[in-house]
Amino acid sequence: MNRAIGVIDSGVGGLTVVHELMRQLPKEQLIYLGDTARCPYGPRTKEEVKKYTWEMVDFLLTKDIKMLVIACNTATAFTLHDLKEKLNIPVIGVIQPGARAAIKFTRNNQVGIIGTEGTVNSSAYTHALKNIKTDIHVTALACPLFVPMVEKGILSGGQALKVVNESLQPLKYDREMDTLILGCTHYPLLKDTIQEVMGKHVTIISSSEETARETSTILDVHQLLNKEELSPVHQFYTTGDLEIFIEISKSIFKEAHFQMLTIKNANISHNQVS
Repeated sequence: MNRAIGVIDSGVGGLTVVHELMRQLPKEQLIYLGDTARCPYGPRTKEEVKKYTWEMVDFLLTKDIKMLVIACNTATAFTLHDLKEKLNIPVIGVIQPGARAAIKFTRNNQVGIIGTEGTVNSSAYTHALKNIKTDIHVTALACPLFVPMVEKGILSGGQALKVVNESLQPLKYDREMDTLILGCTHYPLLKDTIQEVMGKHVTIISSSEETARETSTILDVHQLLNKEELSPVHQFYTTGDLEIFIEISKSIFKEAHFQMLTIKNANISHNQVS
């Protein structure tokens, strides 16, 4: 089944999920669309997020994808149920896999979540965690400055450390919390800085690895795994600044993987590529 897997995100954050998909599923072709022109989604209304997400999905459906991965936590929180109901291909989000990973790693049932305002206000992670383990204690914190910083390519250094340290102060007082979910796919790009601020006693959970693992399982169950031996060429699209998108892609993917990419601008409002 040599059709591609479609991956959508509000910007560059979903590239962390793509990186893991490429590692775990090297035979699969990926088509990625990052809506960097309208990022971040976190402060937007539910109606806006749903509208923008469907525009991205409609664009990828023209590419005849065999499965959809929603690599945006805010979009997952607001649109996963609707997309699963209306599309005739498998659809997966990033919240459930991240919640399962946190349950697996916490030693004392004290879990923290950081995400966009939209994700935190939706309580999607809290519900996902408590549906698995009712006695778990959850602390959630919105970090609205992280996504704009990542979209500018500021991933480390003094400025990143200052913003992360100031944003995470409310969580640093919670000495019992031993596990922290990065509830936004942009945040793994700041993982080292977040770990430095939170300390080694806190296990940092990125849902990217778990999402890739679940994608592999779903493809296998639906008999959609690609059996061909040829190395795939992945297609990346961005609605915003192409140069910044390419630079961030280079910082995430090794040279061998980067050579397997084509990167273009997309006008998703009219389903056109320029």
